Amino acid sequence: MSKIFMLEMGTSKLGHEKRNRQPTVTGPHLLTSTVFNTQRYHSTPEMRFLPRLVISAALGIAAFLSWRLLWTPANGQGGDLAPEAEEGFTLTLDTFLHVQQLRKKRLRAFCSQSRKVTMLPRSQQERAYLLSSLRVSTKLDFLYCQVPSMGIEEWQQLLEKLEKKNVTLPVLLPYHRRHIKETQLSKFNQTEIEAMLGSYTKVLFVRDPFHRLIATFLQGMGTSPSFSSFVQDVLASGTHNTSVAWKPLVSLCLPCLIQYDYVVMFGFHKQELGHLLRQAGLSVDSLLPKFTDTQVLWTYRWLSEQMFSELSAQQKKKLSHFYRRDLSAFPFSSSFLSDPLSTPETR
Repeated sequence: MSKIFMLEMGTSKLGHEKRNRQPTVTGPHLLTSTVFNTQRYHSTPEMRFLPRLVISAALGIAAFLSWRLLWTPANGQGGDLAPEAEEGFTLTLDTFLHVQQLRKKRLRAFCSQSRKVTMLPRSQQERAYLLSSLRVSTKLDFLYCQVPSMGIEEWQQLLEKLEKKNVTLPVLLPYHRRHIKETQLSKFNQTEIEAMLGSYTKVLFVRDPFHRLIATFLQGMGTSPSFSSFVQDVLASGTHNTSVAWKPLVSLCLPCLIQYDYVVMFGFHKQELGHLLRQAGLSVDSLLPKFTDTQVLWTYRWLSEQMFSELSAQQKKKLSHFYRRDLSAFPFSSSFLSDPLSTPETR
């Protein structure tokens, strides 16, 4: 299977299937074994074409399965788009744009359900609370959501570097540009906020909620001595009055209010952001920092298995329910929390 299809499939092979299935002989090894045995024991003219037939049939099945995986709807039943971050993998522009369409399609399906925040409050106090995690660059016309333990430090450093170099976008906006140092969206008046929401390039960074929770624990954002007791504190805090450090992403970044132009997955920042910046009119490949999220992702895959084993069955189920909206809105089917029996999107 090509690496483009691995991008579409995400990390599901390293998720539940890896834990539940025993290794099997597949792919080229199976075909080689079949061809060898056939040629060795069947030399009649009628059987000479059997190896070709076997290979043709296998390739046909593989092509069909790949086509089905590529076009599986992102509706919560499939379409896992979490990237398979690999050394040497090249993400083409066409694949990047296609993946973005599928991620946003999944978000639209999620937002079509009831009781989502879809309107900007008129009260300044309500706006300040609701938009507290949203940041803007008035010089580069970017809007993004800043959430703890999301691993976007390199992105923020890049924006600072571009602003210092006086890089600007040749885009006409429907209002007078105001290049100021203020980065909190909530500090602007309602007219300016609405103009930014309609004109800025809006970027949403997403990460497996269980990985994010582990990162929060390892960074000492809590007083619990063990991961299990830390999770218990998180569950006891509830979803409304909980700390921003582990609050669900949907509640912080408001993807049903803000029509994000790009949804960027942790583990693939370098290539996805490279395409994103070029699409926004910024050819800044030479300024891209050394992103470390790909290497961190592999470490957290191992950590996830260790940390998950520390939790009780009840904690696992409650934690999946705690992050049920994130699991429904974003492609995290390989997450240890993604159990279809315990993470339905409830209203």
